[in-house]
Amino acid sequence: MRDRLPTAPPAGPIPPSGTEIPAEPLSHSLKQRHLTMLGLGGVIGAGLFVGSGAGIGIAGPAIICSYLLAGALAMLVMRALGEMSAAMPASGSFSVYAERALGRWAGFSAGWLYWFLLVVVLAVEATGAAKIANGWLPSVDQWVWVLIFMVVFTVSNLAAVKNFGEFEFWFAALKVGAIVLFLILGTLAIFGLLPAASHYSGDPIGMANLTGWGGFFPEGFGGVVAGMLAVIFAFGGLEVVTIAAAESDDPAKSVARAVRSAVWRILFFYVGSMVVIVTLLPWDSLKPGESPYVAVLDSIGIPAAGQIMNIVVFVALLSALNANLYGSSRMVFSLAERGEAPTALLKVSGGGVPRRAVFASVAFGFVSVVLNLLWPETVFLYMLNAVGAVLLFVWALIAVSQLKLRRALERDMPERLTLRMWCFPYLTWAALLGMAAVLVLMLFDDSARPQLLWSTAAAAAVLVVAWVREIRARKAA
Repeated sequence: MRDRLPTAPPAGPIPPSGTEIPAEPLSHSLKQRHLTMLGLGGVIGAGLFVGSGAGIGIAGPAIICSYLLAGALAMLVMRALGEMSAAMPASGSFSVYAERALGRWAGFSAGWLYWFLLVVVLAVEATGAAKIANGWLPSVDQWVWVLIFMVVFTVSNLAAVKNFGEFEFWFAALKVGAIVLFLILGTLAIFGLLPAASHYSGDPIGMANLTGWGGFFPEGFGGVVAGMLAVIFAFGGLEVVTIAAAESDDPAKSVARAVRSAVWRILFFYVGSMVVIVTLLPWDSLKPGESPYVAVLDSIGIPAAGQIMNIVVFVALLSALNANLYGSSRMVFSLAERGEAPTALLKVSGGGVPRRAVFASVAFGFVSVVLNLLWPETVFLYMLNAVGAVLLFVWALIAVSQLKLRRALERDMPERLTLRMWCFPYLTWAALLGMAAVLVLMLFDDSARPQLLWSTAAAAAVLVVAWVREIRARKAA
């Protein structure tokens, strides 16, 4: 079937009560099970399975507190975003809401910054998966694996949105299943029902590893704060579920259910995993760069624990690559829909897929991958730093948008407030203060400061472009 142009209007003021919100001109074939697993699986990635070891090395057992703080902040942001998404489902999600609340400059900035974040991280995931595959089959060069992954998921995203949904459903199911099994085995070991390397008597391990080796707070509260900086960005990715909700069979109900279930379960998986790890193993026994999950499985005596976790991390990376390609294509499509990106990206296939938007996103993804392969310590490192703090900027725009749109929704469309922010407006303000505190902490942290500065420069460049566009639009009017 030939491509067609969408008919949905650009974002504007909230329509009065009783007015139907125009449906997205995209496919509506995602089911509730797809969104639920997307919400769970989109956040569970290599950052948890491998990167969590760095946080434990910084904070010790108190990493549990770091994850609780970071998870609480992510939960508040997602609740605020879920409120707006349930009331006004849109493929551009928070970019659309920022435009409605604050003006075109905010929608433009939020959309393009998030798109840039996704396509750069996409390159990291493709390269990480290629390194694992190259270890299994050294005869196939790493760049060949990257090409294979990019082509496979491009085809998947071009075919039909239900293909994306099915890919993500099974990818997420494997990751969630792996964590559930890990928590079961770890709990059995903690209570002496499975042997652990540090305690073979069959008796429960108890609190020895939590209170010994420097105590629960071996690095003090400063360690908790530093650990939070190390783990907070692992919660990025939840936003994609609100983008995907616009292509579900019942957007308002689907996103509300997905947000409700995802944030609580992810917090449980993250914090539960950390409790198991630091209870079973002395925190200072973990080696930098190695997965703490592998260390725990080895201590319990699970054969081939390293290869098992390699498979899980491999799937996690491909899942994130798939989700980021989907999210970036829908974001740039929404920008084009509102006149903030080239209108050529507006073509939609007969199956409701914005194919040109997919090609635009994957094209930059290929560029990022090439930069990563050629100059991983120079050009690509600068790109990574440029998106390091972008997630916090986007979260801040989400919170500010919700503060403003909540009043308008209560006045104009109260019947659409099916998912409400807790203790509004106090917890929204608390989230904003939390994000401001994290940014200040990043400024004074030697390892995080380059990310903040480069990300601020990238955000400033986008804001300048948005300002110039605003001036031209006013002159043309």
